[in-house]
Amino acid sequence: MLRKIRIILAAVFFIAITVMFLDPTGSIYKCFGWTAKLQFLPAVLGLNLIVIIITVIAALLFGRVYCSVICPLGVLQDIISNISGRRKGKKNRFTSSKEIKWLRYGVWALFVAAIIFGVQAFVSILAPYSAYGRIINAMKHPALPTVIVAAVTLVVIAVLAWRNGRTYCNTICPVGTTLSFFSRFAMFRPVIDTEKCKDCKVCEKRCKASCIDIAEHKVDYTRCVACFNCIDNCKFDAVHYRFAWGKCGKKTVAAPAADDTADTGRRAFMTGAALAIGAAALKAQEVPKRDGGFAEILPKVNPERTELLTPFGSKSVKDFYSRCTACQLCVSQCPNNVLKPSTDLMHFMQPYMTYTDGYCRPECTICSQVCPAGAIEPLTKEEKTSFHIGVAVLDRRLCVAHTDHIDCGNCARHCPTGAITMVTHHEGLPLIPTVDEAKCIGCGACENLCPARPVSAIYVNGLSVHRQD
Repeated sequence: MLRKIRIILAAVFFIAITVMFLDPTGSIYKCFGWTAKLQFLPAVLGLNLIVIIITVIAALLFGRVYCSVICPLGVLQDIISNISGRRKGKKNRFTSSKEIKWLRYGVWALFVAAIIFGVQAFVSILAPYSAYGRIINAMKHPALPTVIVAAVTLVVIAVLAWRNGRTYCNTICPVGTTLSFFSRFAMFRPVIDTEKCKDCKVCEKRCKASCIDIAEHKVDYTRCVACFNCIDNCKFDAVHYRFAWGKCGKKTVAAPAADDTADTGRRAFMTGAALAIGAAALKAQEVPKRDGGFAEILPKVNPERTELLTPFGSKSVKDFYSRCTACQLCVSQCPNNVLKPSTDLMHFMQPYMTYTDGYCRPECTICSQVCPAGAIEPLTKEEKTSFHIGVAVLDRRLCVAHTDHIDCGNCARHCPTGAITMVTHHEGLPLIPTVDEAKCIGCGACENLCPARPVSAIYVNGLSVHRQD
């Protein structure tokens, strides 16, 4: 029964998150956006204390149920492993194994250090929710860097899951390792009754976490993901999910596989918790268009900005990139194609703003609503126009009024805040635009709609710290 409940809940989370990434309308998020908000690492980086506390309490009560139910990458591994297990002779294919401590805790230490020192590219590559988001988003927005990273990630995950089930979760995933500090003290855990156990090893062979050692009648609770496969497959009713604090009976074993003393366990718990909390606190290719069917229109390219642009709702460039986990949910949901995954090594796979394909419409607040990490704080349509993320600047050498002596005014006509006006530069010459920096919010309408190509004559430089009227 427990296994069936776990599968149903996992299916709900997995389908909801997958459809949410693929949904072109953004309407699915209104129903299932809470599934993204419950992801652990975005909650840590966003200092969402409610989600952090709920996840930790769940691990202390029930073990690593987060990994089996809420994490979409974990559920994806289960799907791949299940398909692999349906092959002839592969149903009972797992074997007990020791945890690879040097790799597991080494990767975790590097991950925490990367968060502390702001190496977000490393963080985003290993973050499980972000990794799954990139895999799905690559189907919707097949940009070459995203496709390459997503493909490599998927191949690694698929190979490990196909061969050994939850290997990635218990040797590489930093979220799994973090939760393991708490799950070793879980109130309820699978325990083995040695009086009933016949040493048939079926539970061990069905354990995708490879954490059951029947020879010693021990379970490594730091790696157990509470999938309940062992309970469902024991023919002798020797494995139970039960209250396990203190002694659980004379003949019942509930100790971790590694013979750690209580003091060692407490030290690992306190060290892991302190480091995790400290880290959180420091913290298409285009199809060529043609004009009238004859002249080819050059595609727009990004200008060289003095400062990067980050979305409305992010406090500053530094704050945005220190919190963003590169899950790319905002990229998949952006209706105006303004957000794209970065190829810059400093912000690899994290979104950046570009106005080559569209501009940030003042009435659109979708990215601020969907961000699970707090990198983009929720905004109303009214609040959005009071924020300034950048300032438009004019390169007169590229303006068609200068190059072709043509009256244009496209930027002024489409500026939603009235920050651009047309003024006389020389008597008898076309009018040129001028920008009122106090009114400009940096939405990019002028840059996107400027007829100059490939670089717009008017473009937006970001503000390192956003300001509000």
